Amino acid sequence: MTIEILDESGTGVDVQHLARLSRFVMDAMRVHPLAELCVKAVDEATITELNEKWMEKEGPTDVLAFPMDELRPGLVDEEPEEGVLGDIMLCPAIAAQQGEAAGHGTLAEIELLTTHGILHLLGYDHAEPEEHAEMFGLQDRLLADWRAQPS
Repeated sequence: MTIEILDESGTGVDVQHLARLSRFVMDAMRVHPLAELCVKAVDEATITELNEKWMEKEGPTDVLAFPMDELRPGLVDEEPEEGVLGDIMLCPAIAAQQGEAAGHGTLAEIELLTTHGILHLLGYDHAEPEEHAEMFGLQDRLLADWRAQPS
């Protein structure tokens, strides 16, 4: 699995931690071991520009996911496909604000946004109530399993 984590945010994101989390989520979702993922931490100006250009929404956002090869999670009885999963752009400055508001801090929020972005790359969405329940339930389970591991 090729996982590239880039910190262009100027906030000192722990790239090794995000790489381990990304690998954990991709393994749990049975993504092909040769799949490629890029996670880039960016500043508010960059995420605002990307949000306006690609999502046609004003202002900054927390995370954007750009799927590439439309890979889907592997099922137990089938082999997952290899390819480029895609790119995730996340904004640690927005994560810090949201983490404080949620009462769980910046790192937990960055973990949540990374997991959320990977699920979007795998085709999950939350536009409809049933999709929301499925995606957020899965996200919560993945994060609970991640945090339950010995350090």
